[in-house]
Amino acid sequence: MTGAMTPDHRLHAFLRPQPPAAGEGLRLGIWQGSGSAGTAAAVAENLERLEQVCALAAGHGVQLLAFPELYLSGYIVTPAIVRDLAEAVDGPSLEQVAAAARRHGLAVACPYPERAMVAGEERFYDAIALIDRDGRLLRNYRKTHLWGPDEKRCWSPGYLHREEGPALTVQRVNGFPLGLLNCYEAEFPELTRRLALEGAKLVLIPTAADAWAELSTGERTDRPYPDVSRTLLPAHAFENDCFVAYANRCGEETVNGRVMAAYLGNSLICGPHGDLLAAARPEPTLLIADCLPGEYGPTHPAATRYHEDRRPELY
Repeated sequence: MTGAMTPDHRLHAFLRPQPPAAGEGLRLGIWQGSGSAGTAAAVAENLERLEQVCALAAGHGVQLLAFPELYLSGYIVTPAIVRDLAEAVDGPSLEQVAAAARRHGLAVACPYPERAMVAGEERFYDAIALIDRDGRLLRNYRKTHLWGPDEKRCWSPGYLHREEGPALTVQRVNGFPLGLLNCYEAEFPELTRRLALEGAKLVLIPTAADAWAELSTGERTDRPYPDVSRTLLPAHAFENDCFVAYANRCGEETVNGRVMAAYLGNSLICGPHGDLLAAARPEPTLLIADCLPGEYGPTHPAATRYHEDRRPELY
C-alpha cells in the first residue's frame, strides 16, 4: 500500500496482514529523508526525528527500523567535526536510541560516528549500532572498506586489530538472521557472500549515495554516485538467496544552514530472487516490507545451490 503518512513523508509498504512470526521473517522499515549535519544541534535534531520515526514505524508493526549512513552526525563531516561529535557506543546519543527502541518495541539500526580506544590509540569509526527492541546492543559494526581519500581522512578502517573481533557476523532480530554492511561495501560481492555463508538471510546496508557532495577538502564531487541499487544489489540478493536492503537519504544535507550535499533517495528492499519488494522515490519516505524467505521457492530446476556448488580452492 502507498499513502500519506505525515505532511512531509510518504509511506511505501509491502505488507502481510500481520508482521512475521519469530523465526519466520522480519518486517523491515527504512527511513529515507533529509536533515542537518556536523553540529551538536544537528545530532539533537536527528535524535528527535529518530524518536518520531520509531513511533510511526511501530504503528505499522515494524520489527527493525534502519537509518542511513552516519545518521546521527550526518554524512558530511571533516576530521575536526568527527573529533567533536564522535561518541562511544555506550555514549549519551546511543543511550537515547536504546531508550527509543525500548519505548516503541522495535529494533533499530542506527549509524553514528564512533570514538573508541583500540590497540592503545583513540580511533574514529564510521559505525552502525544494531539495538534490539529491549534496548540491548546486538552488534557494533565498523565500516571496513572506506570510500576514496575523503573517508580515509576522517575514519579508521574497522577490524584491523585482533581485539575488535571478527568483522562479518550474523545477529538475529525477531529470530531472523541478518548481517550489516556500510555504503561502499555494497559494491564488494565478497562481503554479501561472506555474510550469506555465515547464515544471514538479510544483508542491511545503510548508505550515503549522493548526487553531489562537498568533501572535507572543500572540493565538490564531479559526478553523481553510481546508482548500484538497481544493478548490484538485486544481483547480490539473487546469487546469495537472501534479502538485501539499502537505506539512503534523499534531498539536501546542511551544515550550519549551508547546503553541503544532495542525495539520490534510492532506498530499496530486494528479495532473494532479485525482485524489488519496495523501492523509494527520491522523496521523504518510510519504506516497509515483510522479508519472508518461506514465500520463495528455488530459482533453478532440481537441486541447484550456488553456495554448495562453489569451489573456493580455485579462487
